[in-house]
Amino acid sequence: MKKVYKHIFFDLDHTLWDFERNAEETKQELFTELQLGAKGIPSYESFRSKYIGINLALWALYREDKIGKDDLNFKRFHLTLLEFGIDDKELGAAMASKYLEGITTKTYLFPYTREILEYLYPKYPLYIITNGFEEVQFGKLKNSGLDKYFTSVITSEEAGVKKPDSAIFLYALSKVNADVEDSLMIGDDLEVDIGGARDIGMDQLFVNHERKTHETPATFEVTSLKDIENIL
Repeated sequence: MKKVYKHIFFDLDHTLWDFERNAEETKQELFTELQLGAKGIPSYESFRSKYIGINLALWALYREDKIGKDDLNFKRFHLTLLEFGIDDKELGAAMASKYLEGITTKTYLFPYTREILEYLYPKYPLYIITNGFEEVQFGKLKNSGLDKYFTSVITSEEAGVKKPDSAIFLYALSKVNADVEDSLMIGDDLEVDIGGARDIGMDQLFVNHERKTHETPATFEVTSLKDIENIL
């Protein structure tokens, strides 16, 4: 027998909105627009390989409140440029600004995103809990046509803490007047989404798009958003 939930919380990036595909297209466009090849970077692939590690390290610091979002956004581009001997802060700042502008216009979603939201929307109030930059996340939702499905969007900037900190989940529950016992968190990150929700006793649904092997416990697990219909 299916458990009856009253409130469904979603992560956005990597769960519904295809962050990697959208970010990749945006960075490729920046590489061409700003003529980075002519500035000493051999290829987009070489730029991308340096950027990935730098970006991941900075996001880890951001989640730990060791850097702010503006610092993160600027440094991921400036430090990547430095890897190629390009010490140009103006260029780094331009890349940071254009990246945030560009990525909000991208609309690639994971398969069955719209279908599952259409299925759930009449049955449950739906919410977003996200660590992404507030102005960027609202732009993504609007331009992708997803904003209409969500009653509330809880950002880490609004809550003052980031996933997986228990406080953001408790803040979200309080904001929408939900009880942990009848709420479900749906996300792609085993630590940030699944672990964070589990720590407060909220049921979790792990969306394993990449079919990765793991030993992290989750209340439910699917490899396609379509399969959520079998649970809810």
